[in-house]
Amino acid sequence: MTALRPHWRWAGIPALLVVWMLLASRLPAYVLPQPWGVAAEAARWLRDGKLWPQLGASLVEEAAGFVLASLAALGAGLAAGLSRPVRDAVTPIHALFMSIPPVAWAPLTMIVFGLGMGAIVAVIFVASFFPMAIAIQQGVAGLAEGELRAARTLGATRAQLLVHVVLPASLPAITAALRIGFSQAWRALVAAEMIGATRGIGWMVSMGGQVGNAEQVLLGMVLIGLVAWLMESLVFRRLERHYQRWSAR
Repeated sequence: MTALRPHWRWAGIPALLVVWMLLASRLPAYVLPQPWGVAAEAARWLRDGKLWPQLGASLVEEAAGFVLASLAALGAGLAAGLSRPVRDAVTPIHALFMSIPPVAWAPLTMIVFGLGMGAIVAVIFVASFFPMAIAIQQGVAGLAEGELRAARTLGATRAQLLVHVVLPASLPAITAALRIGFSQAWRALVAAEMIGATRGIGWMVSMGGQVGNAEQVLLGMVLIGLVAWLMESLVFRRLERHYQRWSAR
């Protein structure tokens, strides 16, 4: 009979709550409220019907920018990964744009698109496109040349090579790129909403700070972390495990 071993996966959250409560007990409530104070703030937002519109606004903006960036990055990454001249041409462009913090684009996008969803979607697009394009490019460029040569020898056209060889072999790299892109997009969304939005989770955090409502600030931060954790646990980890099993066969 095997001994039961402790499962440490969920130990981090209770430990974090204990540290939070200990710190909050030594600081004024207006600086660091207790977890139950944040829970009461969440209940108030839910009771007033204000929480779901803010969360929904952020999720819609995130989905729009992330989906557009994913499609564009897939095309750009495949083109650069399959073509050395294209890869050489875009490498300095990637290096240039990757060195610019995504939030730095927020003032420019607000000048072009005005305050609202368009500017925030543009920031999300810029923030997530380049990391995903680079990750996909590296995955495609690292494919075994022998497999590609064998497919060409068997008479595969470019379209058949792309659909039946390149894309299936690149799925783990594409999944990793989506994970990177989502995290970058989510951070950029929150930062852009804090600078120039009238709704959303980032706006909640910003407004809470301006009026000195620490409970609202922490509530927004908890929501930011919760959404990111759910996407990582329910989507990206499952996709990664699936393709790891697939590639091992």
